[in-house]
Amino acid sequence: MGKFVSFVLAALCVTYAVASRETLKSIAYSFLKVLDECKHELNLHENILVDLYHFWKEEYDELKRDTGCAIMCMSQKLELVDRSGNLHHGNAQEFALKHGAEEEVAQKLVNMVHDCEKQHTVQDDSCLRALEVAKCFRSGIHVLKWTAPVEVMVGEVLTEV
Repeated sequence: MGKFVSFVLAALCVTYAVASRETLKSIAYSFLKVLDECKHELNLHENILVDLYHFWKEEYDELKRDTGCAIMCMSQKLELVDRSGNLHHGNAQEFALKHGAEEEVAQKLVNMVHDCEKQHTVQDDSCLRALEVAKCFRSGIHVLKWTAPVEVMVGEVLTEV
């Protein structure tokens, strides 16, 4: 009986992680849909795509300030942050739910971003702050093992955009 319960729990964990990865893919797709607007508004170069391609690779630490500006712009366009640039909890929760997250996953994502924001309040530059919060979030996603193989996820998202 113990082996059966362990098997069921393991299966649930794998299902939970796969569903979370699909949610992250859907969220990434929504962000990339508004990227062109932000690139135009902020006069960003195409090299922003290189940073975004490598973003989920935890060892990739060469992310530039422009990437933080793009993340902030996309977050504003998707109404995920308030006027001061802080996470809008209600909108972020709704956004995650709309993209397939279960209630628990959506709350975990919101809490993760909020915790990352609290760790980086001293950064005055909003672009650098957004970048640091995003990197912190990326680390949290890796700890939860919610990332799909990066090349697969980014490749799928970029071909759909």
